[in-house]
Amino acid sequence: MRHCYSALYFLIPAVQSFVTSNRTPVVSPLDPLTIIPEQHGWLLRQELLKRKCRQFSSTRRTATTITSEDSSKSTSSSMMELRNGVADIANQFDVFLLDMWGVMHDGSRPYDGVLEVIEKLRQMQDKKLIILSNSSKRKDNSVRMLKKLGFNPDDFHDIITSGEVAHGLLSGKLRNRWEMLDQLLQGDPLQKKVFVLGSGDNDVEYCESCGWQLTPIEEANLIVARGTFTVNDGSEVVNKRENEELYESTMETRLKQAALRRIPMLVTNPDKIRPDVERPPMPGKIGDRYEQILRETSTEECTGLVKRIGKPFQDVYDLALVEENAKENRNRVCMLGDALETDIVGGSINGISTVWVLLDGIYGPDLDHNTDDSNLMQSAEAIVKEFNGETGTYAGDRVVQPDIALRHFRW
Repeated sequence: MRHCYSALYFLIPAVQSFVTSNRTPVVSPLDPLTIIPEQHGWLLRQELLKRKCRQFSSTRRTATTITSEDSSKSTSSSMMELRNGVADIANQFDVFLLDMWGVMHDGSRPYDGVLEVIEKLRQMQDKKLIILSNSSKRKDNSVRMLKKLGFNPDDFHDIITSGEVAHGLLSGKLRNRWEMLDQLLQGDPLQKKVFVLGSGDNDVEYCESCGWQLTPIEEANLIVARGTFTVNDGSEVVNKRENEELYESTMETRLKQAALRRIPMLVTNPDKIRPDVERPPMPGKIGDRYEQILRETSTEECTGLVKRIGKPFQDVYDLALVEENAKENRNRVCMLGDALETDIVGGSINGISTVWVLLDGIYGPDLDHNTDDSNLMQSAEAIVKEFNGETGTYAGDRVVQPDIALRHFRW
């Protein structure tokens, strides 16, 4: 029974949208591990330039965002509370949605104390632990990684990855709520042709196993962005690890060609940077770049051409919380993560409490690990304020404010 809910999601026609008496904003459905140290080209330069020039940015939202019914930004009146550890909140929640990278591990080892937390929560009655990962890879890859890092996958009620959900959509096993993909799935099977921006790890197998043929951009009817290392048209692969300059120029050229044909793009990992020291770019950056090119090359409306699957968007939360759709049940659910733009925004939008892990993830390098609680919280609040001042984030006009902060995911 513990792992049956993902299967159930594939069988039921739809998951009831979460509605509250206060009309908590709901995201429109589907609206939206080996790293080699290297320079990360235009994607990283875009991020650095954005940080450097942020004070000159326009207030216009330029990336796909999740908007509330009230489009004006309001000031958050609540302040996040710093807790000593998970022991302080364990009785407050029944369901813990857990990010993996940046909360549970750093890509090569589990963070100190995480295995103990998992064990203690599993020993508590009626606690449900669900991994909610933006990995572009399928669930079995996460299971293998968990085992490699010393976790027991059976300790988790479910393990949901963006890549698994996207695979279900592309294969037609999951009910599709994106009109452009729906048209392709219902049309001539010979038109299921895809151009892939990949990780270089099983990109071909991933697409072919759900019935899609890799083709050049001139023939493709869909782009799948699942990595930032390869450009793959089924016959030729340009690899950033082998020739970064060629990779960058090829991807830019192909994106411009795709924009002229208005080819839809499916982003199977909305993350924009990876939570390690170098903060290399992730597929979410490609989605942003493609939307920018679409706006620059067309006077037509381009809304809906880029779809992102994963946090902070609703579909993965619906899948994780198939039993918790009632408001009173979601009051006992928390999203525990390190990234404001995906984990914290996602929890807030989907009507659940948010727990922000400060020192082991994406913002760890920006914070003093040895300071006292007061100074740590001042620094954390400054990061939140800076994020809320950014444009082009998934938060849109929503003011982000985590409910709870933890130094680490420790007991």
